[in-house]
This record gives sequence, structure tokens and C-alpha cells, in this order.
Amino acid sequence: LSLRCVGRSLTKEAFNMTISVCMATYNGANFVARQMRSILQELSSEDEVVVVDDCSTDDTVEVIHGIDDPRVRLFVNDRNRREVYSFARAIALAQNDLIFLSDQDDIWIAGRVDLMRQELRRSGALLVSGNFDWMDEAENSIDVKIDGVHANSSKRHWRNISDIFAGKTNYYGCAMAFRRELIAMILPFPSYIESHDLWIAMAANILGSSSHLDAPTLRKRRHGRNVTDTVSKRKLSDKLNSRIVFLRMLAELGRRRLNSSWAPWRASGVPQK
Repeated sequence: LSLRCVGRSLTKEAFNMTISVCMATYNGANFVARQMRSILQELSSEDEVVVVDDCSTDDTVEVIHGIDDPRVRLFVNDRNRREVYSFARAIALAQNDLIFLSDQDDIWIAGRVDLMRQELRRSGALLVSGNFDWMDEAENSIDVKIDGVHANSSKRHWRNISDIFAGKTNYYGCAMAFRRELIAMILPFPSYIESHDLWIAMAANILGSSSHLDAPTLRKRRHGRNVTDTVSKRKLSDKLNSRIVFLRMLAELGRRRLNSSWAPWRASGVPQK
């Protein structure tokens, strides 16, 4: 499956938007090289991949070093800090115009960067979110039911936020890209958040600046280490705690929105780590 044809009408300005891919890794040696190849073939010489490894105990760091591409910048946490911290650190280290988030074990579909960059340019939105197809460990297509995002709901910002509260699995970080200006709203991540994906999606929707793509732009790998998180039913206590966290997130983002120093169109730079 190729999406390259959709990118041919991009303006010169859109093409000049440089890309930072932010990836968090942890014990991903089995798949990270495959994922990295699919990413690098989408990038120009001016783009970068910022990898933050969370103290992997396998050969992940060695595998990444072995890729030997100057566009790949690798950082290792001082201790295991989990993925939310690692993604926040990667975003803070990113240097380019557009930020793409990436998991360590997926495969990007050809034309992904052009399609998402075009949508950001067309819509003027700060964030674009897409969908993905599932594959198994051997890269065979499989059918997994998720809600996903829909283009016709792009401007239903408060409805999108209420869907997050209701627990719908619409937004996935691996399917997101955003303009650098959004960093001023989302960083630093609060220590209590469970999902950087939903935090970023809520921020863009609160700002009324989020766009959706119907098309899948990557293939998401389902394997032994991520199956449980995907399909298991959560306990009632966990669901209640998630709703409390949601309300805290909503209040914090509202505060940042009202604070002029957080307004993306007034931001002079990226908050310090």
C-alpha cells in the first residue's frame, strides 16, 4: 500500500517543513531496525529521528547504533522512567518544524510523511491524527477492532474530548504529527498522566486545532509484549482513576490555555526539560 500519490500537490512551503521523528524505545531489539528503515526512507537529509531509550536490557541500543545514519540521534535515560517520560524528553530534544511520534515496532506506510504534512498545511491545524492497520509479529495482516479517528469529526473538538472521557480508543500517538508550536502547550507533561497520546490530543482539541485523516498511515505490530495492553478489560477501579486523571488533565490544559505564556501563537520557544 502506497500513499505517495497524495503528496504530489504539496506546496513548496509544505515541503520545506523539516521533520523530527520522536521515538521511545525499551527492549525493542527484535523490531526497531525494521521500523527505523521504514522511517528513514520517508525522510530527507535535513530531517532527524530522536530516539530516547529507557535503559533497555536487550540489544536495542546496539541495534540503533548499528544503523549508522547521521539523522538518528540516540539518548539513553539515566534510569528506567517509562514511556511517557521518554516521549516528553524526545519531544523536548526535537529540533525541526513538524514532530512525528513513533513506536519502536511498527512499520510506516510509504507516503506517510507527505500525507500528514499536506494535511497540516491544508487544515492549518496544530495536530493531525490518522489511523493504522494491524499486523502480527510476522507482518501478516490481522483484524483488530478499534474506534479510530474520522475526518468528518475533525472540528467537533469538544465531542472529541468527551469521547476521550468516555474511554473510546480514538487517538494513538504512533499515528500523530504536530507542528512545533504545540510543544509550548503540551510540555512539560504532568507527572500523573497515563497517556501522552490523549494528553496531546486533548491539548489540540482544547485549542480548536486538530485534524483527522481517515487513511491508515502505518502498520501497527501486535505481539506478545503489547497484546495485553491492547485487548484486556480494565478493572472498574482503573476506569474510575482514569476519569479522575482526565479531569485533572482537562483542568491543567484549561489553565495553560488561559495563560498567555502557553499560547502556541505567542510562544517564543520550547519549555526547558
